[in-house]
Amino acid sequence: MGMTMTQKILAAHAGLPEVKAGQLIEADLDLVLGNDVTAPVAIGEMKKMNVDCVFCKDKIALVPDHFTPNKDIKSAELYKCVKDFAKENEITNYFETGRVGIEHALLPEKGLVVAGDVVIGADSHTCTYGALGAFSTGVGSTDMAAGMATGKAWFKVPSAIKFNLTGKPAKWVSGKDVILHIIGMIGVDGALYRSMEFVGDGIQYLSMDDRFAMTNMAIEAGGKNGIFPVDDLAIEYMKEHSTKEFTVYEADEDAEYDEEYTIDLSTLRPTVAFPHLPENTKTIDEVGEVVIDQVVIGSCTNGRIDDMRIAAKVLEGRKVKDGVRCIVFPATQAIYLQSIEEGLIQTFIKAGCAVSTPTCGPCLGGHMGILAKGERAVATTNRNFVGRMGDPESEVYLSSPAVAAASAVTGKISGPEELGL
Repeated sequence: MGMTMTQKILAAHAGLPEVKAGQLIEADLDLVLGNDVTAPVAIGEMKKMNVDCVFCKDKIALVPDHFTPNKDIKSAELYKCVKDFAKENEITNYFETGRVGIEHALLPEKGLVVAGDVVIGADSHTCTYGALGAFSTGVGSTDMAAGMATGKAWFKVPSAIKFNLTGKPAKWVSGKDVILHIIGMIGVDGALYRSMEFVGDGIQYLSMDDRFAMTNMAIEAGGKNGIFPVDDLAIEYMKEHSTKEFTVYEADEDAEYDEEYTIDLSTLRPTVAFPHLPENTKTIDEVGEVVIDQVVIGSCTNGRIDDMRIAAKVLEGRKVKDGVRCIVFPATQAIYLQSIEEGLIQTFIKAGCAVSTPTCGPCLGGHMGILAKGERAVATTNRNFVGRMGDPESEVYLSSPAVAAASAVTGKISGPEELGL
């Protein structure tokens, strides 16, 4: 029996001719990632191991993005812990405030991940890099510590689900709508510890930013990872951003999949996930009257340049409705700068939005966008669990940037079509 893309990557990094689903392997790592919340725990665990130094100063990325710029004394202490460790170990890829970005947008942009890599990160959305044809997955801080010390990690080889994407999405339907549709279809545990492999002729109509959004949310379906084939668009992206050598792996024709789904992208509509799970999806035609208090446009899911452009297109010449807060977070400094150069930031500010430096803050209820009791937010983030963005009695509705921006204008969950777009 043949192997899937993910299985081929893991076999190569384990030094094995083949692997099978359920097999336990030890694989070499190309990159180990931590942030200001998870890295301090890993650093503490590494010290307990009595390890003098990291396995490779060039293959560790430390990205303080969750509570930065520091919101209080505790977050400042976490930041300092990471900074001191990076200095002591001469970590090449440590990103100081002012040069930092949201980790899962920053690493591909900096060319630190390419096709064929094996990446672990002490953050559940590390699965983002599958958009480039890499195997990447989130781990606990103890596994991160072991990875920093040894350059290796244990994995149980995942089985896979194939998603055959066909057709061309309609206007205003993005990768975020596709992945929300899929999660609504299979549930938050529908891909539990399995690889979500996206294939089909419909992929040609998905931008890299669409793909990053989709693999980012593989974990919201329980997936071990999400992964796309490496096509010309992915190769172009890697050549633009990276000098690393990359390896293209393709699934065997006789690769085994637990399940297969075919999704006609041309039939999809803008989709919203209602509280309190990403699987509680409704199309924009089904949402009804949901009045909101806040809109958040950004995050590791939808803070890239395409997302900024789409939101600005909807907000151009319009105003955020009185009584609604709209906060925009470009995901990296480069995206922020490009948004300024393209006039997008001016559009946001003229519309009445607050624009912030890159941070994860509001997504996890950390800072810069906390919800009060009874408040509702439409967010381009990836989770809407109870209390995710603030008070346990607040509500988060997940959407694409297009729907979020339109909702900011109308003051209720709306699609761009309601604005005549």
